[in-house]
Amino acid sequence: MPANEHSVGRTGDLEDGQMKEVVVGDTKVLLARVNGEYYALGAECPHWGAPLAEGLLCGERLICPWHKSCFRVSDGALLEPPALDGLPRYSVRVENGTIFVSVPDSAPEPPKPSGRLKSSDSRRMVILGAGAAGLVAAEALRFAGYEGRIEMISHEGELPYDRPKLSKGYLSGQAKGEELPLRPRDFYEEYGIEHVVRRVTEVDVAQRQILFDDGPPVTYTALLLATGGRPRTLDCPGANLRNIFLLRSEADADHILSAASEGTRAVVVGGSFIGMEAVSCFAARKIPVTVVVKENVPFANQFGPEVGHAFRVLAERNDVEFRLNSEVERFDGAGAIREVMLRSGERLSADIVVIGVGVRPATEFIRGVQTREDGGIVVDQYLRAAPDVYAAGDIAVFPEQRSLRPIRIEHWRVAEQQGRVAAGNMLGRAKPFEAVPYFWTEQFGTPFEYLGHAEDWDDFIIQGDVNKPEFLGFYVKDGRVAAAVASGRDRDMAALHELMRLNRVPAVEEIRREVDLVKLAQESARVVSA
Repeated sequence: MPANEHSVGRTGDLEDGQMKEVVVGDTKVLLARVNGEYYALGAECPHWGAPLAEGLLCGERLICPWHKSCFRVSDGALLEPPALDGLPRYSVRVENGTIFVSVPDSAPEPPKPSGRLKSSDSRRMVILGAGAAGLVAAEALRFAGYEGRIEMISHEGELPYDRPKLSKGYLSGQAKGEELPLRPRDFYEEYGIEHVVRRVTEVDVAQRQILFDDGPPVTYTALLLATGGRPRTLDCPGANLRNIFLLRSEADADHILSAASEGTRAVVVGGSFIGMEAVSCFAARKIPVTVVVKENVPFANQFGPEVGHAFRVLAERNDVEFRLNSEVERFDGAGAIREVMLRSGERLSADIVVIGVGVRPATEFIRGVQTREDGGIVVDQYLRAAPDVYAAGDIAVFPEQRSLRPIRIEHWRVAEQQGRVAAGNMLGRAKPFEAVPYFWTEQFGTPFEYLGHAEDWDDFIIQGDVNKPEFLGFYVKDGRVAAAVASGRDRDMAALHELMRLNRVPAVEEIRREVDLVKLAQESARVVSA
């Protein structure tokens, strides 16, 4: 037996469709059995390090338990983000009923892009925006073998970074600045992805041109609009005082951190996900914080009163105070914020204010595409806004594949999913966007997941205890499950993700009987692949 080959068990240890984590030397390996074949892959998700053995195996699709990245077991290829890389694959050998796995001294590389920049390819793909959708689109172009120019244009000087970490861990001190960049600088150099820092003044779709505040315009072969959103502000007296912050960029987070110190009093205005995640970070730093929200319960519009109440209880257990059904009248202070006056007349002492009242699509300079009143760009099922022009991420108003209703979703994973599809369509593939919307938030160390889309619902079915919180909730619209929310039910949400993708979500009556979603998803995968 070769020195780097190790016995990891017997063939009878795993049934078809099962997986487990094994340790080979000092390396954690995921061992899986699919259709009688054994596979060995990296055991941790390359996104945030989740143990993949706690996820779900549906046919050849391996789903991360935390944020639902998807991988193909046979070769480790990435199928769906938020992970950017596939999984390393190890050699497997079976002899006399014993399974052997070979782990080399240096870990094998996950699949890499095949495309490289070549001067002989005159095509010019332009991506406006250096966020999640933009980076993933650029990578997808190279993975598809594209060899022309890729220009990722942004007015921000930073290379693409993990924006969700700003409010989820960076503010609390759990994530460091060096952990934020999604790719090192040499990655862009290796694959010929140009990061251009310029301020766009106009996009003229009719002329296929992008104009800037300085320098010549740019003409493109195909264009991806991935400009993201700008944080909404409050139009009230005192809004320009020092230490009143928005939270969109790494610089914003750094400014908040520099203003936060022992004894600081914080007020967060708005019950958005970013706002409430900032609240969680302040609480972790033992900074007293009060939240001002218009609604009578946080997240009532997104999740309904039952789940919203659970968020409130969780926050109050961590010494957070709420002012519900409240709005800001003005901010007071001599140069810097000292008090927040509410319309009720109550005054809240504050050394820091974070405004989290949502974002508006950054699209006002784009001409020749259809936009909604909120600035969202209307796209078709291929994410196409105009000939050779596509939109992805916060700005895209797309037909949701299950309801066919036009929706716009401001979440990281959806932006990445759309970036991958848009890149292929920029190359002429004509693939519809059919991914299942998904997002997550973390409040006071407790993760919450949301799957699907429901702007309103007729019924809400809860399994488990929403106040633990360990539960799974289903939003029912027009007699079918349109969306789900959960905490502490990772595998069930992974199963429901697959059932939604396969359009095999059980009937509402089965949901009420608490059908085994994991078993149903795995059976459905076998039926579809047969």
